[in-house]
Amino acid sequence: MRIIAGKYRSRPLRSLPGMDIRPTSDRLRETLFDVLCAGNPESLAGTIWLDLYAGTGAVGIEALSRGASKVYFAEPSKAAADLIAANLKSLGIATSFEIARTEAAKAIRQWEVRDDVSGIRPHFVFLDPPYRLKDEYARTLAALAESRLLPSDAIVIAEHEKRFDPGEVFASLHRYRELKQGDAALSFYRRPES
Repeated sequence: MRIIAGKYRSRPLRSLPGMDIRPTSDRLRETLFDVLCAGNPESLAGTIWLDLYAGTGAVGIEALSRGASKVYFAEPSKAAADLIAANLKSLGIATSFEIARTEAAKAIRQWEVRDDVSGIRPHFVFLDPPYRLKDEYARTLAALAESRLLPSDAIVIAEHEKRFDPGEVFASLHRYRELKQGDAALSFYRRPES
């Protein structure tokens, strides 16, 4: 596994054995960022990200490599959270991130009550629970839809198995695109324009 593009291009990232930590493949990550950049690699500069169920941190670290100003990682597994910290350290990244060592919905609630909550206004939210935890998709997407963290123009992306549908609508979040690649799929959500 490696960083696809940007400042840390081609640098390796470590992973953990087992199926609970299933890093987003290099190919799917490249597709994700190609869609989000829409041909303009500079478009991610200064963006803020939430990387929920972060695993190895590959998506958030890719965002930092491409110019994101801050990434908030949420990962309940101590081993995986330690791995994210190790991957960041191996790249020499000492700032521009926070790691919440808790599950996604709880991290969202913790971020909402912080004194600097106005600074946590993500442009992009990526969530990728272990595929076997299907209920986590609805739980997390519903929490995001109700959260005051999420600005009206934020984009939420859920990675899931191709044969599993996480749902079309979660309160104010509506799926506007689904992209399938191999056995995986990405569902893109946002609030409808008023």
